[in-house]
Amino acid sequence: MKSKHIRGVDDLGKAGIQEILSLSDHFFEVSTRRIPKVPALRGRTIAWLFYENSTRTRLSFETAAKRLSADSMNFSVSSSSVKKGESLRDTVETVSAMGVDAIVVRHSSTGVPWLLPKWTDASIINAGDGAHEHPTQSLLDCYTIQKQFGDIEGKKIVIVGDIKHSRVARSNILAFKTMGAEIVLVAPRTLLPVDTSTWPVEISEDLDESIADADVIYMLRMQLERQKEAFVPSLREYTNDFGLTLERAQKLPKHTIIMHPGPMNRGVEIASDVPELDNAVVTNQVSNGVIVRMAVLYFLLGSGAELSEDGNGNE
Repeated sequence: MKSKHIRGVDDLGKAGIQEILSLSDHFFEVSTRRIPKVPALRGRTIAWLFYENSTRTRLSFETAAKRLSADSMNFSVSSSSVKKGESLRDTVETVSAMGVDAIVVRHSSTGVPWLLPKWTDASIINAGDGAHEHPTQSLLDCYTIQKQFGDIEGKKIVIVGDIKHSRVARSNILAFKTMGAEIVLVAPRTLLPVDTSTWPVEISEDLDESIADADVIYMLRMQLERQKEAFVPSLREYTNDFGLTLERAQKLPKHTIIMHPGPMNRGVEIASDVPELDNAVVTNQVSNGVIVRMAVLYFLLGSGAELSEDGNGNE
């Protein structure tokens, strides 16, 4: 049975991921049209509850909704009753009472997307909960890899950096493994969770050895805003040992692609010139974000027939 929510990768399973990737191929074609818009979600309303800052995720979700002809209900913490002490529950129940079909939520607290169904009948999409999960990022990353290689199964994906504080890493590990990839985590011990014994990954502290035969190198941002103490001696030392320098990038196999979820700390985890290399697909990830989030919204809220119509409403 198809899940009503996408709170984490486990809500989808392999079949759900495959269906969204297949839908994404359709919406990729839509994005190439002169008018990249379809009436697939006309009459549906989506609310954005972002309690943390966002550029790529929020803008791509908003763009996706507009291209599907859905209505949006925007919410800003800084100008809402949250500043007057309104609870999350009251905010969700208020928004829900106005008539919404889905709520896209980002929150600093782990587990918030799993709480919301207690207070609303709307579908819940997790746009990031603390350091826990970010499932739609993992979906767009799967799509980017699939577009590059044709398949994810059997690919060696090396995830490098601040694993400890990364919701992207957690969702990607689940999604990549579900799709049959080999995963290697490269980080100093201080930037790994205390217990990774149940994670389906290899762990290394040797970046150069790990990336020598990698298909994908996935660099993570050093999340200083989530760090309550010093986890590395210095950023310079971290960059020297775990940063993707231009020299390292130029030694990679020709087929290897470089990914980063953004925002990037250029000069820390990735050298300033590396995102502009031909094998860097960071901007592809951004453009695929709109396409995949169209697929996500349609997966949860669409009915099927509307996909046959073009951007002008014609069959």
